Amino acid sequence: MTKKYDLSSASLHILAMFFMFCDHLWGTILPWEWLTCVGRLAFPIFAFMIVEGYYHTHNLRRYILRLLILAILSEIPFNLLYVGTLFYLFHQNVIWTFLIGLLLICLIEHSKKSGKKWIVCLVSFAAIVIGFLAGFVVISDYYGTGVLTVLVFYFFRGRKWWNFLGQLICLYVINFEMLGGLYYPIILFGHEFELLRQGLAILALIPIWLYRGRQGYHTKAFQYFCYAFYPVHMLLIVLVWKSLLHS
Repeated sequence: MTKKYDLSSASLHILAMFFMFCDHLWGTILPWEWLTCVGRLAFPIFAFMIVEGYYHTHNLRRYILRLLILAILSEIPFNLLYVGTLFYLFHQNVIWTFLIGLLLICLIEHSKKSGKKWIVCLVSFAAIVIGFLAGFVVISDYYGTGVLTVLVFYFFRGRKWWNFLGQLICLYVINFEMLGGLYYPIILFGHEFELLRQGLAILALIPIWLYRGRQGYHTKAFQYFCYAFYPVHMLLIVLVWKSLLHS
């Protein structure tokens, strides 16, 4: 009997953290273009894990509270990395994006208690509109498109063909049409093509689709490490970056 290869939740977290680290290194210490290309894969994986976190958490309120605390604690490290100041009101860290998405999922799930499909459809549509606008109002990282990415993995959660197709189409629209960005010329087999950097985010679906619900390595220490990684790695990068600039 052939054993199916899959990625655990722990493996996805480690991959996403590595991709994010690469992206932040490019923006500061190492100006290597391939680092930010690799970094494009981080956000969709984190967005996917937020949805999985909703379904697998033992305490939803604590899950929301942990994200809220993390968002607050990450503001200063994010500001230092993003603009070099302690306070900056015009762009917030990505945890706020995830928090908005998670709260909207809670709202949609609550509407299902009514037992009426029209109410669920109405609330779901409202959540999409509110989430998209909220991302821009809060000015959180990835803005409204980031919130939509979280909702995509919520609405198309599952392993049926139409779940995969929905994720693929939606991520294409979000990353190629809505976000866009810089194009880079590449030559393959003697022909020149233009590569959209943000479009590489769609490749995150490969490790996401290899996930089959297995938790993998899990301890309290590892859980806290995953939460702490975001603010701590930004602080460390800032410290190294500043020391290099003054050396």
